[in-house]
Amino acid sequence: MRNAVNDGVWSGSWVAQRLGVELVGDDGLRPLLGLALRRNPKRAHLLVSNVLGKHVPQSPSVVYGHGVRLGRRVAGLLGESEAARAVVLGYAETATGLGHAVADGLGTAPYLHSTRRPVAGVARAGGFEESHSHATSHLLLPEDPALLAGDGPLVLVDDEFSTGNTVLNTVRDLHARYPRERYVVVALVDMRSAEDVDRMKRFATEIGARVDLVAAASGTVRLPSDVLEKGRRLVARHEDAGCGSAVTDPTSPYGRIELHWPHRLPDGGRHGFTPAHRARLEAALPEMAARLADALPASARRVLVLGFEELMYAPLRLARELEQVMDAEVRFSTTTRSPVLALDDPGYAIRTRLVFPAHDDPADGPGERYAYNVAGGGFDAVVAVVDSVADTPALHAPDGLAAQLAAHVPHVLLAVVPSYVPEPQHAPERPAMLPEPLRGPAFSSYAPEEVGWLLQDLSDVSLEAPTEEREEAIQSGGAHYAESLPVEYQPSEQYQELFQAALDASAARIAQAVGVVTETVLAERSPRPVLVSLARAGTPVGVLMRRWAQFRHGLDLPHYAVSIVRGRGIDATALRWLAAHHDPRDVVFVDGWTGKGAITRELARAVEEFEQAEGIGGFDPEIAVLADPGSCVRTYGTREDFLIPSACLNSTVSGLISRTVLRADLVGPDDFHGAKFYRELAGSDVSVAFLDAVAARFPEVADAAGTAAKELMAEDRTPTWEGWRAVERISEEYGIHDVNLVKPGVGETTRVLLRRVPWKILARKGAGADLDHVRLLADQRGVPVEEVGELPYTCVGLIHPKYTRGATGADGRAVNV
Repeated sequence: MRNAVNDGVWSGSWVAQRLGVELVGDDGLRPLLGLALRRNPKRAHLLVSNVLGKHVPQSPSVVYGHGVRLGRRVAGLLGESEAARAVVLGYAETATGLGHAVADGLGTAPYLHSTRRPVAGVARAGGFEESHSHATSHLLLPEDPALLAGDGPLVLVDDEFSTGNTVLNTVRDLHARYPRERYVVVALVDMRSAEDVDRMKRFATEIGARVDLVAAASGTVRLPSDVLEKGRRLVARHEDAGCGSAVTDPTSPYGRIELHWPHRLPDGGRHGFTPAHRARLEAALPEMAARLADALPASARRVLVLGFEELMYAPLRLARELEQVMDAEVRFSTTTRSPVLALDDPGYAIRTRLVFPAHDDPADGPGERYAYNVAGGGFDAVVAVVDSVADTPALHAPDGLAAQLAAHVPHVLLAVVPSYVPEPQHAPERPAMLPEPLRGPAFSSYAPEEVGWLLQDLSDVSLEAPTEEREEAIQSGGAHYAESLPVEYQPSEQYQELFQAALDASAARIAQAVGVVTETVLAERSPRPVLVSLARAGTPVGVLMRRWAQFRHGLDLPHYAVSIVRGRGIDATALRWLAAHHDPRDVVFVDGWTGKGAITRELARAVEEFEQAEGIGGFDPEIAVLADPGSCVRTYGTREDFLIPSACLNSTVSGLISRTVLRADLVGPDDFHGAKFYRELAGSDVSVAFLDAVAARFPEVADAAGTAAKELMAEDRTPTWEGWRAVERISEEYGIHDVNLVKPGVGETTRVLLRRVPWKILARKGAGADLDHVRLLADQRGVPVEEVGELPYTCVGLIHPKYTRGATGADGRAVNV
């Protein structure tokens, strides 16, 4: 093999014939694209661009020229005034260089590309998912938060436009934050179906914006119905056909070249790349290219400049400049994390594959990386360009990229570009406008008037981790529980029946408790309270309290949901938002129930710290709860520890919202905490059904609730913290020595069984139907239930102490999970 483009055979013919794939479209489509087979269960085929500079080595002038011409077409479409206001956004990893070139073609546009590399200290300005990619989560990390906040045209650049899902996800996320009137989508090829084209038009109408598309060529891919199965069989049959041989000792040495990269010049658009940055790069390129040319052997006639995953633009510009000063044939391509089958056939786009371990300590853990069409490409020399984050021992290991290249190419040079990290902002200026609340149906299955979520939408970020893995990380100190999410429990049919039976049995009791706590709040706290529920367990209770106030008093109370995280406090940005829009003295924090009172104490401490830091007072940290079995608060509906059916389920009874997330790479200092909206679980959602079932009992309990509230307000309700003392005693008696691993009450015990690694359940003797669902869950997870005589709660859940996989419990016995 020499060059997958120059063999005179279309590099998609092998796949087309065997997979039954048809590429139909413009005359220019086939010269731009070949076909290969993905090693990816989501999509069988890969459209391999011949001009992108990713999988296929190509002339850097050709690669750069395609992007620049597309940018000039966008400038012509927008007109001079609109083009001057445009911002360009490219997609990681394949279109980072293309997006840069489009921005260059526009001339005056700043550029940003998405990234899969979190960077400490840089606030996230957005994120989204790429549905067909093997690695889907994209982050937007601009150094200047205002980069995406303008209202000028946003130009979104990807290598191919297949279904439009990635662009829709991006626009949906960004339009909710920074609405604008115009978007332009740019791609080398537009491969959408007629249905996808119509969907984009409907979407544009829905958001009230104009969406244009600019592409070098267009067409469609026709796939047989069994394409995935055919693809799997072909991949299995030819898996090792085109692999470069593994090496443990390179046959030729490799050297390093100092580029003299300009000080503090960004290596790309991960944090933004402005026209001023571009001018600095243009001025420095001739000298850097001259240094490369001097370091290459004079005999080299075919030279490859190899970029690194998202780092495409810097090596592309170096390659293009090198092409101008050398007599040799210069080609450009990039390493990738995309797994593709290699097969040495002229009719197949990926002829060879070099495999090596990731060498930039990726956030998603170690894995394989690839360089395609390098081995057997007839190159006399390779210049591998990486950023300094990727210049690690793994790069230089016996099986690393440098050794793999040296085994197949006579001369290898390594050039390292300094990874640009924005300067820390010691006293950041806060945005003049705080984010607005999210509302259903765009975020949650609740009606928009029921609750405003003072959260940011992380639905497009992969955050779920297996329960055992989370528990080990949490207890080892390696992670905080709020940095990831448990996998959502999918209830069995039997469990769903239990939930419905519990709801039928307890709806009236819950309705009365809702009435009591709401009447108490209206009488003692404020005649026009602002309900602020602690997401997510408090949110259904907040909605019910709002409904009671409307039913009984004709009040339309505002209700918001905020995040509070044990050990890290309440969302200060949410408190600032509340103080800017309401009198803090009217705010009443709402939760579902108390356990041992940890969140009660956390809230009191957090409000005090907020007042000291912000100088904003008036917030009362006293929580209003439906049930207070731990005797931790003064404002409650009951102190009985009974089953509140909303504790039985997770998101499917809480508006399809996850528990909240607080992680530095996702939540900046002026962001709301995050959460996910599990739209895909809509078929199992009983959130509104739960609310309606309880609210339907309001008329029959109204008088009793009013009487009970008056009697309660006449009593001494000073918290005794009886529950906290019981938890401390249980912690010592069972050898746990950590009150955080003791979860008292029906609601907290249910959470242990659904989200954590349970050790055992303590049940009060004689507890009846309130524990049916606990017994069922415990049986499903193999957790023993121990009956206890003296227990102030109906039950207590014990998390497995000092958990590691295969660990034993406090009594020396292995845990059953």
